[in-house]
Amino acid sequence: MADTDEEPTLDEMFGALERMPVPEGYKVEIVEGAIHMSPQRHVHWQIIRRIVRALEDAFGMDVLVASDERIDFPGHLNGLAPDVAKLREDAQQNAAGRWHHQDVEFVAEVISKDTAANDYGPKKTAYAVAEVPVYLIADPYQGKCHLYTQPKDGDYLSELTITFGADIDMTGTVVGLTLVTGTFPRG
Repeated sequence: MADTDEEPTLDEMFGALERMPVPEGYKVEIVEGAIHMSPQRHVHWQIIRRIVRALEDAFGMDVLVASDERIDFPGHLNGLAPDVAKLREDAQQNAAGRWHHQDVEFVAEVISKDTAANDYGPKKTAYAVAEVPVYLIADPYQGKCHLYTQPKDGDYLSELTITFGADIDMTGTVVGLTLVTGTFPRG
């Protein structure tokens, strides 16, 4: 990284991480300037798969979906890697090969015990500031999903909590589908 007193940029921080031996199967992201690594667990991956599959069933196999890919969001050093991010149909990557946060229509995060506070706190704020229309948290430890919609002034005006087993009606949002949670495993 730069040899100055200035705070490093996201690119410098991720560059340093790429030169480090990050264990395989770990997700790395920078939330408010802090580096977080969390392992992918089977339960975590099973929920992600079901969400991606629902998006593919609704929008086709060519739907623009990113998973664990860096997207820079507003706020202080937020290089986030959402578990699932659905992008606008006409979204284009920038010169560095990254998606623009303005093209994100839907984010789903599946809770990991070690990083749950990020998903409910600073990441939720970053997504609201970026005006991501729909943010879904799937929490296998609670056995619940939390659906946030209507971003305004850095927060979401609407929150709905749904117990695993009940369907999540997102037909009135840009996602336009009903997500079945009956097969979501618990942590």
